[in-house]
Amino acid sequence: MAKFLLLVAALLLCPAAVHAAAPAGEPIVVGGLFAQSGPAAVVGTPSKLVAEMTVKQINDMGGILGRPVKLVAYDTESSPDVALRQARQLVEGDKVLAIIGPTSTGEGLAVKKYTEEKHVPVIMTVGGDAVVAGGKFGPYDWTFKAPQRTATAVAKIYDYLKGKNISKIAVLSSKDAFGQDGLTELKDNAAKYGIEIIAEETFDPKGTDFSAQAFKLQAAKPQAAVVWTIGPAGSIAAKNFAALPGERPLLVQCHGQPGPTYLELAGEAAGGTVMPGTKLMAPESLPDEDPQKIVIEAFIKAYKDNGIQEKFPLNTHSGYAYDALTLLRAGLEKAGKAEPEALRAALEKLERVVGVSGVYTMSSQDHNGLGPDSMVMLIVDSNRYKLAP
Repeated sequence: MAKFLLLVAALLLCPAAVHAAAPAGEPIVVGGLFAQSGPAAVVGTPSKLVAEMTVKQINDMGGILGRPVKLVAYDTESSPDVALRQARQLVEGDKVLAIIGPTSTGEGLAVKKYTEEKHVPVIMTVGGDAVVAGGKFGPYDWTFKAPQRTATAVAKIYDYLKGKNISKIAVLSSKDAFGQDGLTELKDNAAKYGIEIIAEETFDPKGTDFSAQAFKLQAAKPQAAVVWTIGPAGSIAAKNFAALPGERPLLVQCHGQPGPTYLELAGEAAGGTVMPGTKLMAPESLPDEDPQKIVIEAFIKAYKDNGIQEKFPLNTHSGYAYDALTLLRAGLEKAGKAEPEALRAALEKLERVVGVSGVYTMSSQDHNGLGPDSMVMLIVDSNRYKLAP
């Protein structure tokens, strides 16, 4: 794996420096589910571009097991129903070995029941924990996930708040699967960190004004208000809190917000907001000995060189498709063959796979493999992200 990462970095930083035999034989067909339209398109569209970029890099390095990789990708339209229909097409029509994606937690839950029944390995790029949580959400034997778990982001936030002697918080969460996943984890872990949730409100993530909810939460006099949503709704909430009179609580966004869109949409209201994010959002802070540094620097260069940065500036989601394909390659190399059960078993045994979002170590109980140390706490200062003090 270390050799592979050095090859990846060398190719990304200096393509002419790497020469590999062209892959041959039947391609390994991999499916991709990306929200290229609808509310989640701001994440799904660049994820597809990154996936295509990464597949080309893999093939330029000789493919996987000497075979080329072929990506067959569909637009889920940000719809769980469409995502499920297209997962069926990938499995039954395109005969894919594995799938990466989809983009949102709701889509992931819709796809998961089917792919689990069909025994298809899926490495999801969704934010919520439900797809790999088990229990009422069903088994996840064939389901893996590249982004940090919700519980990991909650732990990062709570540890930061505890360090600031903040013990009373309010929570504003969206009514969708992602928001409710966050609310559940915030509630379940609060006592462990000595934190009390003294007020909570929910909202429709497609809404345009949450000032009534923000007013109610501030009236409870929390020290901090945690907002759990992705997309423009987080920026709307920031503006709603900023417009309130009197002393306002510290505003904390979740790990789905770090990126230029939040800064652009929230404007001045973003100032002072703190949130957990991947190290991709603060690459200048990484010491040379951090194993992610060379991978992140190489990824940023490739992201720019391939023209993705111009259309979709880097954000905390940018590396998820790259990480999913990195895990797929590592799993196939470990398995030694392109066969679903062998790949599934190998993914569960991966150790210290260095990606853009963290260093992954999987197990049969943990199909994500990232801990709180894979994240940093960020603060918005002068319309840019910095490490939170």
